[in-house]
Amino acid sequence: MMLRTKWLAIGAVIAIVLAAGAARHLHTGPQSHLHGLAISHSARGERPQPTTVDIQGASEWKHAPQMRAFYGETVTTFASGSAIDVDAYEARSFAIFRELARAKGVNEQAMLDHLKLIPRQVVGIVKEDPAVLKDFDSFWAALAGPD
Repeated sequence: MMLRTKWLAIGAVIAIVLAAGAARHLHTGPQSHLHGLAISHSARGERPQPTTVDIQGASEWKHAPQMRAFYGETVTTFASGSAIDVDAYEARSFAIFRELARAKGVNEQAMLDHLKLIPRQVVGIVKEDPAVLKDFDSFWAALAGPD
């Protein structure tokens, strides 16, 4: 149960970061952002109206090539067993997360700040349950929960 809770927490962080970036691209016109909530402002000076934004966004992340690359990197890292170079895996993961940030139009450092714990958490989870690497869908379910 603890394993599932960790993965759901990781998935939630990923979804929030992506949703924040996606929110900027969903609306036209001047707007401000407060914790992922986009507020559109009228050109006539009317009161700002809140706009609902899907903060789940997990399916968008699932289809990002960078998430497949993260899965592939994780599989490659663990191909020889559980004795891995965690620092090197973390560095390669961060490079993938930077690519994801660029692809989503999110600040790279902000993305790394939000995802910085994930590589080491993944190491622990894979060591505890190597079956999460059997295929991408299993990996994704561990990251974001079931579809």
